[in-house]
This record gives sequence, C-alpha cells and structure tokens, in this order.
Amino acid sequence: MSSLVQSVDWLAIAPPTLAAVVGLVVLVADLFIGEDKKAVLGWVSVAGLAASALLLLPLRDGDRATFCLTGDAHACSYTADRFTLVIQFLVLGGALLAALLSVTALKDANKDLPEGEFWFLLLSSAAGAALLPASRDLATLIVALEVASLPAFALVGIKRGDKKSSEAALKFFLSSVTATAVSLMGVSFIYATTGSLYLTQIADKIQHVDGQFHTLAQAGVVLTLVGFAFKTAAVPFHFWVPDTYVGAPLPIAAYLSVVGKAVGFSGLILVTVVALPSYGNVWGPALAVLAALTMTVGNVGALRQQATRAYSAVRLLAWSSVGQAGYLLVPIASAAYSKDADKAIGSTVAYALMYAVVNLGAFAVAALVARTSPLNRISDYRGLYARSPLSALILGFFLLCLAGLPPGIIGLFAKVTVFAAAVDAGLGWLAVVMAVNVVIALFYYLQWTTLLFRAPEGEPEKHRVPAPLTAAIALTAVLGIALSGAPQLVLRFSATGLF
Repeated sequence: MSSLVQSVDWLAIAPPTLAAVVGLVVLVADLFIGEDKKAVLGWVSVAGLAASALLLLPLRDGDRATFCLTGDAHACSYTADRFTLVIQFLVLGGALLAALLSVTALKDANKDLPEGEFWFLLLSSAAGAALLPASRDLATLIVALEVASLPAFALVGIKRGDKKSSEAALKFFLSSVTATAVSLMGVSFIYATTGSLYLTQIADKIQHVDGQFHTLAQAGVVLTLVGFAFKTAAVPFHFWVPDTYVGAPLPIAAYLSVVGKAVGFSGLILVTVVALPSYGNVWGPALAVLAALTMTVGNVGALRQQATRAYSAVRLLAWSSVGQAGYLLVPIASAAYSKDADKAIGSTVAYALMYAVVNLGAFAVAALVARTSPLNRISDYRGLYARSPLSALILGFFLLCLAGLPPGIIGLFAKVTVFAAAVDAGLGWLAVVMAVNVVIALFYYLQWTTLLFRAPEGEPEKHRVPAPLTAAIALTAVLGIALSGAPQLVLRFSATGLF
C-alpha cells in the first residue's frame, strides 16, 4: 500500500500557512492587548495577508507538489501550479482589500464588533480559501472548503445584538451545511467506485468502473457538484445570498462576493475538469443549464430592487453577484464540449479576476456611502458627484465595467472571452441567453450610474474619507483602469496550465 512522503515543501505551502499562523498570532495577542490598542491587530492582519500574497512570487517559475504518494508521483494532495497561484493571488488579494475595508468598519463600529475574533476568523477563512485551489484530493478539497466556510458563518453573525446579522448567519450556516453533507455523500460514492481520493487517479479509474457501479458513479458526480454550486451561488442554491450580504458587515459581504466565489469556482473546476473529464456528458449539460438559470434569476432579481428600499444598494450588488456567477459558469460548462478545456477554464479565471477588482471596488464605495447613510439605499447615491466627485466617478467606472460598457474595457473584454468560450464549444443557445442577460443588466447598472450625477436633494455634505478606505478604493480603481488599458494582460495572467 502506498504511503505519504513525509518531506514537506514548505515554500509551496507557505502562502496559506502564513495566513493561518498570523491568524493564531492575532488571536493570542488579543488576550494581552488593551482596548485602546486593538487597532494594531488589524494592521498586523493586513500585513500578514500582504506577506502571504508576496510569497506567491518565488513560486512562479515552476510547478511544485508536496504530500505525494510514494508509488505515484502524480498523485499529490497539494500542488502549486499556475492555476493554483492565480486563484491564490485572487483570494489573498481579495482578502487584503476586505481587510482594508474592515479596519475602517471596526473603528466605526465602536466596539460592537470584537476585533481579535474578527481578524482571527477572517485570516482563518482566507487560509482555507488559499488552500482549496492547491488541493488535489477530495478529502483536502472538502476540508479546505469547510475551513474557508466555517469562519465565514461566524463573520456574518459577528455583530453583537443584531437580529438581522444573526438571522443571516443562521440561513447561511444551515444551507451550507446541508450542501456540504450532500457533497460528502457524493465523495463517498466516487471513492466507492474508484478506490481513490486523488483527482488524477480518479480521472483514470472512473473511466473503467464496472457497469453495475456506473449509476453510483454518476450519482457521486452530481452530488459532489452540489456543494460547490452552493458556494458559487448558482440557482437554485442562491437563496442565502441577499439576506446574508445585508446582514453581514459590509466588508464581509464584499469578501463573500469575491473570495467565496473563488472558492466555489476553483473547487468546481478541479472536480469537473481535473477529476471527472470523462463524465463531461453528465456535468457539462448540468452546468450549462445552471449557468442560464443563474444569470437570468440574478439579473431579474437585481432589476426588481426599489431605489428607496433599505439596503437596496447591497441587495442589488448581491443579486448582481448571482448574475455574474452565471457568466462565470459558462466557460466551465463549455470545457465539457471544448477540445481546449484549458482555454475555456482560462476564460473563467480571467472573468473572475475582472469581477474581483471591480466588485470589491464597488463595495468599497458602498462602505464609504454607508458611513453617512447607514441604510445604504440606492437613492442615497443620488448626487454623490456633488459630495464626492472622485468617488462618484470611480463607482460609475466600476458599474460600467460590470455592465461591460466603455470605458470599462476590462468588463467588455471579460464578457467577450466568455461569449467566445460558449460559441467555440457549440453552445450557441447559452451565448444567446447570456446576450439577453447582458442587456437586462445594462438597465440597472446604467440606472444606478446616472443617479450618481443627478442634482442632490438638499445641500451636499462632504466628509473626510479614512485612509484605509481611501487605499482600498484607490487600489481597485488603479487596477481597473490599468487592466482596461491593457486587457490582454488578464488573459495572459489567467492561463491556467491545468493540463
């Protein structure tokens, strides 16, 4: 029987490990630091996430793998390849921006949010999210998924005495645990039919399953996908999204919208394209239908938001993120039909990178507006240009990126790559559904954008923007503008190299 090699490639596992270690340091330090100095924990966390992201640089030159079987050098539990590094960059970068937003949010909360626990949970979740794309066996994959998810439940419900926050956390927890249980049953079915948990071995062995176990293998494929479909907020597993985003602290809603999705999509890609390519006839049509339903339900939900309803801006971003998840599913579904699965997956990764930058930027401006308008209604953004011209211009740019309109060239470029993936795979009907949904999305994105530049009601008040919030807005704006100037960099950077 094969055994695990005991040597560990510490450099390969350094990025998620450092995030986890800093989380433990922050938790212990919280016991010894006085209330007046708790803010230092936030800056230690920001520095830890930045350092974790920088540790990706030495890994660029070649694929690294560790925790491998002695009898099979290709069967490893952890692989730091091109795909892993790109997703880890997205995850750690997204967590870093969410941390910058959180520094201001915790200061404004006036001790309603426990700082030590908050930073420990955020760093723990980020460590799990960074571990997941490197996971190459189903056990590590599920463990990483839960390490990313369990702290997120607590972060959603961390507001003291807030019923809305507690209810959101409960909905998030119950639905996620159910989805995980279904996924674990699917994993057990796959293990029963193949005798292995390693993705590369499963890809080979599942093609030679005895006829009597064929149905069991198909059921395992479908059930395993359910947990990851939940994380991506694919319809019908999306119902937790609006209430969770509204109930959570705004930086955590931003974190879930980007990092939570990266976790779901990277897991989905690994299970389908790496472990189960021979079952493309099962997961390909299923993901194509899910993509069509998800983008349609998400965009119609965003379209129905009333500008004067409390938290309508956050709800619109929540429903919009469901619609964007539909676009992200298109290239994964296309990989089942395409001769070049790597290119199709690269389209999803490219779109995820674009979405991460502009969506975090939109949440950053929403956090700025929420400081003076806690109910965060869309109508609160009326006349933002008169109060804060630069913030209005930046938010308008982000919304145009999400809509796929110039000058948001990066958004247009990302949508074109997704369209191309669908057409190349022969999924013309899915490309048509996407085109219709892009038109629907144009309406609510442009409606919000025009509101920014209308005459304000009453005398506009100007407020000082805290430095961490300024840094988050500026960083996302610079990245978005730079990528719009050279969108080809995204596709080149997102080449996955999974095969």
